[in-house]
Amino acid sequence: MQLNNSIQGLPSNGSAHVPVLAAELLSLLDPQPDDTIIDCTFGAGGHARRVARELSQDAVFIGVDRDPVAKRYFDLFSQYQPFRCRFIHGNFADALEDLDQNDFEADLIYLDLGVSSMQLDRPERGFSYSYNAPLDMRMDPSAKVTARQMVNELSHGELARIFKSYGEERYAGQIASRICAEREKKPFETTLQLVDAVKAAIPTPARFGAGHPARRVFQALRIAVNDELASLERGLENALSLLVPGGRLAVISFHSLEDRIVKQFFTARVGKCTCPPDLPECVCKAQAELRVITRRPVAPSPDEMAENPRAQSAKLRVAEKLG
Repeated sequence: MQLNNSIQGLPSNGSAHVPVLAAELLSLLDPQPDDTIIDCTFGAGGHARRVARELSQDAVFIGVDRDPVAKRYFDLFSQYQPFRCRFIHGNFADALEDLDQNDFEADLIYLDLGVSSMQLDRPERGFSYSYNAPLDMRMDPSAKVTARQMVNELSHGELARIFKSYGEERYAGQIASRICAEREKKPFETTLQLVDAVKAAIPTPARFGAGHPARRVFQALRIAVNDELASLERGLENALSLLVPGGRLAVISFHSLEDRIVKQFFTARVGKCTCPPDLPECVCKAQAELRVITRRPVAPSPDEMAENPRAQSAKLRVAEKLG
């Protein structure tokens, strides 16, 4: 059933949300009718609607999201489902930890990382370098720290580290210097102020290279504001603890920093011996906790990338918990 979002009081501006790698995720998770499932980044419910088609009234579905707007999408989703549904507002790492401490178990857990369309396409949220809006970037609007505060208050060294570590920005030092000089004249308030500072800080040829010149800086600030990488590391540990033997964990990432964390997490838990080769016998006692389903990350098809440009950098990794 197609519903008019504006009638339901949901955000309707911007392009419609299109779930990335939805068919591949569904195939690799292989949901069963009575499964207990946790969607750690519910968003607008794109992946959830695909998964729900495979479930019966005996299933349990939990949606998690730190953005309170997602609750409205979840309510719309859940009222048409025959199975039990529950929404948790908060960081998925914290939600998974709370569920684990309450002896909850799940058959399938999946994460769709990064910023969602409902955030990116709403200028007032301050995630996009394409609109002039307040410098915010909080996935949870009740969180204390904003991008504006970071840009105006962090030291040159802290800003350079964030741009380099989280954005892999080649000109991190120059951009941090420009920001520090500009904020002495006038505090940063808007996204386009920051875009202008980035453009002024980098060499002219770099302004016309692949992608927007401020893309890496915006990515880095968003990751820092929302503590995304630390949340991912904690969330993977908690997800593994929650899964039943045979349960599957899937992660869709959108940049190399996220994908590296997922890859290393999976690799460290396949039971491969890490002892030096000259030892006569294994002493590390490596035990396999996971079986990696995707030996290489799954990427979107050319057709999907043509239809949805935001899918171009997506990578899907899936692993199964061993008994």
